[in-house]
Amino acid sequence: MAEQHKTFAIYVITKHGLKIARRIRECIPGADLFVSTRFAEQAPSDAIAMSLPMGSTLKAAWPQYDCHIHIISVGAVVRMIKDLLVDKKTDPAVVCVDDAARYSICVLSGHVGRGNEFTERIATAIDAMPVVTTASDSIGTLTVDILGRDLGWQLDDMERNVTLACAEVVNGNNTCFVQETGEPDFWPLNKPLPRGVNYATCLSEVDPNEFTMLLICSDRRFEASHPIHWQKSVIYRPKSLVLGLGCDRDTSLDVVEDGVLKFLEEQKLSVKSVRNIASIDKKSDERALIELAEKYRWSFDVYPAEQLDVVEGIENPSETVKKYVGTRSVAEAACLLSSGANRLLMPKQPFRKTEDGRNMTCAIARIPFDHRAEVGR
Repeated sequence: MAEQHKTFAIYVITKHGLKIARRIRECIPGADLFVSTRFAEQAPSDAIAMSLPMGSTLKAAWPQYDCHIHIISVGAVVRMIKDLLVDKKTDPAVVCVDDAARYSICVLSGHVGRGNEFTERIATAIDAMPVVTTASDSIGTLTVDILGRDLGWQLDDMERNVTLACAEVVNGNNTCFVQETGEPDFWPLNKPLPRGVNYATCLSEVDPNEFTMLLICSDRRFEASHPIHWQKSVIYRPKSLVLGLGCDRDTSLDVVEDGVLKFLEEQKLSVKSVRNIASIDKKSDERALIELAEKYRWSFDVYPAEQLDVVEGIENPSETVKKYVGTRSVAEAACLLSSGANRLLMPKQPFRKTEDGRNMTCAIARIPFDHRAEVGR
């Protein structure tokens, strides 16, 4: 049994199934193959023999793979997996292929677990018809619960209003996608948005009473400033913010982290929308910055002083800073350069936990983005 988490496991209990599995593996290299002991001698040398009934094998393999491909009837598979199911947000995908390779059928974890995507991929591999029953995928509309996932977007609350919004979008009711930031290609740029989905770029220009549901892509926290919008919305957090950071040498992680969280809170910005931190290359070995990036899974960009010193848009240049590190600005210049922005969302602010403690500075910039162009319906 493979100990490392993998993407695909294929289960075969017939001779025809073994032939189909070979075709799938040609297009999906590295998929583990589980074969009934009855046909083990006919299987590839790396196949894993399994005894029937296969319930114990499946139970052990269940958490180790993203997708379980069964060349077995749907009914039999449903009976085998029923006691293994926990939650659609964590269950792996399950795809069934019939013994004649006519259909690739998504049984479980449709779009959340990428089941629909895997189903299409397997269908292509064996020239079969993909069978997808998830409503949004079937009719070709927005998949509310995974919208922007491939772009790094994150649902602000995976439970709040998601099911209701899915229903509103699938039914073609009057909804609105409000995009304050983030990538515009969450939906193909050459296609009009689905029936019933309107588009806006500023929350304050949207009357929430005109729509049954709002899908809002923003890095702002607006539950207090726009409570009605917030109440009837699903909120997506794109990776749209860059934090420019500076600090005294050997500043502790808790000082830097507390400062970052304080400034994000004051600016009403979501920590979930931070893409990366940035600083001068002299800070590339600063332990607190490295640990902060590791803790939040942010990348850490650094730049030489001469590159930072010519950045336009800084608001607090300092000749004293330049005297010591070679540039008039660290935090402001770094976040502008890393983000590609030409203005700051928050100019440099200092923070320290005690009067005799070490100091950190933070500036914030938003990554520029282009709004979607109107496409004829």
